[in-house]
Amino acid sequence: MKKSPLLLLIVFFLCHFSVLLAQNKQISLKEIYDGTFSVKGLDKLQSLKNGKQYTILSVDKVTGTSSIQKYEYKTQKKLETIVSSSSSIPYFTSYEFSGDESRLLLATALEPIYRRSTLGFYYVYDLKTKEISAVSSSKIQEPTFSPDGSKVAYVKNNNIYVWDIASNNTKQLTLDGVKNKIINGVTDWVYEEEFAFVRAFEWNSDGSKLAFIRFDETKVPEFSMDVYGADLYQAQTVFKYPKAGENNSEVSLHIVDVDTYQITPVDLDDPYYIPRIKWMQDPNSLSVQTLNRHQNKLRLYMVNARNNSSSLLLEETDDAYVSVTDDLTFMADDSFIWTSEKDGFKHIYLYDAEGKLMNQVTKGPWEVTKYYGYDQNEDLIYYQSTENGSINRDVYSVGSNGGNKRRLTTKIGQNAADFSSDFTYFINTYSSATNPPEYTLHNSLSGKKVKDILFNHELLSKLEHYSINPKEFSTISINGNELNMWMIKPTDFDITKKYPLFMTQYSGPGSQKVSNSWMDTNDYWFQMLATDGYIVVCVDGRGTGYKGSKFKKVTYKELGKYEVEDQIAAAKKLSGLPYIDETRTGIWGWSYGGFMSTNCLLKGNDTFEMAIAVAPVTSWRFYDSIYTERFMRTPQENPSGYDENSPLNYPELLKGNYLLVHGSADDNVHLQNTMRMVEALIRANKQFDWAIYPDKNHSINGGNTRLHLYTKMTNFIKENL
Repeated sequence: MKKSPLLLLIVFFLCHFSVLLAQNKQISLKEIYDGTFSVKGLDKLQSLKNGKQYTILSVDKVTGTSSIQKYEYKTQKKLETIVSSSSSIPYFTSYEFSGDESRLLLATALEPIYRRSTLGFYYVYDLKTKEISAVSSSKIQEPTFSPDGSKVAYVKNNNIYVWDIASNNTKQLTLDGVKNKIINGVTDWVYEEEFAFVRAFEWNSDGSKLAFIRFDETKVPEFSMDVYGADLYQAQTVFKYPKAGENNSEVSLHIVDVDTYQITPVDLDDPYYIPRIKWMQDPNSLSVQTLNRHQNKLRLYMVNARNNSSSLLLEETDDAYVSVTDDLTFMADDSFIWTSEKDGFKHIYLYDAEGKLMNQVTKGPWEVTKYYGYDQNEDLIYYQSTENGSINRDVYSVGSNGGNKRRLTTKIGQNAADFSSDFTYFINTYSSATNPPEYTLHNSLSGKKVKDILFNHELLSKLEHYSINPKEFSTISINGNELNMWMIKPTDFDITKKYPLFMTQYSGPGSQKVSNSWMDTNDYWFQMLATDGYIVVCVDGRGTGYKGSKFKKVTYKELGKYEVEDQIAAAKKLSGLPYIDETRTGIWGWSYGGFMSTNCLLKGNDTFEMAIAVAPVTSWRFYDSIYTERFMRTPQENPSGYDENSPLNYPELLKGNYLLVHGSADDNVHLQNTMRMVEALIRANKQFDWAIYPDKNHSINGGNTRLHLYTKMTNFIKENL
């Protein structure tokens, strides 16, 4: 059998990975941040309703042009360019089809508000007439088609509007929206950040009704940030931000009759949080998820839109907290699929339309990490899980009764699927620590590969000229647990020599940094440090994810206690290795990781000689209500949990070298955290280094910012470790 050039290239890369170690070209920070090592992918892929074709967004940032390309699944042939930006069609960066796929909603000139929210100009493009029309003359939020594609609902200035395309008439549905007071149809800051959604309105299945959440922010305390800019005087940004223990928005649910525009409130027994709403198949049935303030009691309601009465479908409780699910799927008869951690691991459950449990579909000491959907014709549920190890992912199918389970992917590493609308095919995205992302087409029933789509062999060829040091995956026994770990050794590693140890981690609840996946930008930085003679290690301690709820929730009410103990213990154990210099141990992290690195340097001052903290939380009293109270309850209920693990309360323990970095316009982890840490260290007469990046948010990027930051951190490591 003749082997393809692509297969030979992959075999060469995997079998001769050690040959790369002989290459002496070193990765530079400039290359990391100028796109030298970027990967190719399929951007904004959408399956068309016929299940035979799909579209992707093609963007050329150099020429400032964009287009939507249509491909056939089976042959992978490009069929046509559906639309391209031109003199009459603005450059667009996102798109949405109407339900009948006769129209497109194109997003242009998007500007970020917070992490997920944007403002932009939107246009409807008619695929038959080739006409384009502006949805609004001003920037709007979260527009979406009605089910029949005849209308577009959107939010502007905290109010909901509906634009009728044929008549070009716009109806304002709500009238009371006011900045920093009342929001209709989009979420407030803390919902957006912690419940991870922005659009808080939904069309029902026939377009006759619209449900939305209203946020009354009146009692929520305000937070302000100075934005320095280039003018003579700075500007000030003021927004509502509920810190732990403070007032949250009062939320209420409403349903609009689109024919009469009458708005009716829904009585849900005064819920504290409404993190999800979703219409059922019946156009008069709305599902609503609610949470209490402690987030340990989740309820799923069914609302009858005819009379706005509600009934309880199911309730879940937990001693710690219950996670909100995005996996809720309603069948034709409104029986539904649900995911839950109630047996100790995240699994799939099937309920009837009345909320009665029919059966647990998946079970075992592993996690369902993604739910893809249900094929009613074949009675198959598709999902991704950790059945092949917590650092790996595979795609599976299983019958709704839990039988006929089949593993659909074969390669060890990260496998993710994008299914055709009729579940005939899926496009598998595969990567591993030694394999950049590759895209292949597969038959959904068998998992058999149908066609190759895209490989990043240009990147592989480029990396042949660099010193690349493979991650060595293992586990380390710490505090009675086998913790996942990877290690990168220097290029010319010599077991008779001693090397400095540099630890990287994030450590937040449910997170994962030890993963058999392709390199991100930080991994290239770690490769650079390894080439400079550092041993780089990452350990996922207690509280991280994908090993069951008991492992994840052990940090409940004590953020920064067990995670810090694990990092210190791991550093001590690694320092006992003959090739590690126990007098040269450093640690770094960003956000939660910065909170951790700061605590490790202080509480582990006999172990760590150096730490870098970027945008760290220094007291959970300063962070937002939903995230913090989920894991800590309120400061009023749990003062010791907040204070005993806050580095603000023991700055005198600092012995090593400490670099503290923050963006002055961080709306998420406020600069207040760093300023209070600075003040505490000054009071304790402790020397340290610090840097503030003007007008930069939590990600601290833009222009040369990342290059400057990583240059500063690299220099600090070389000078102090």
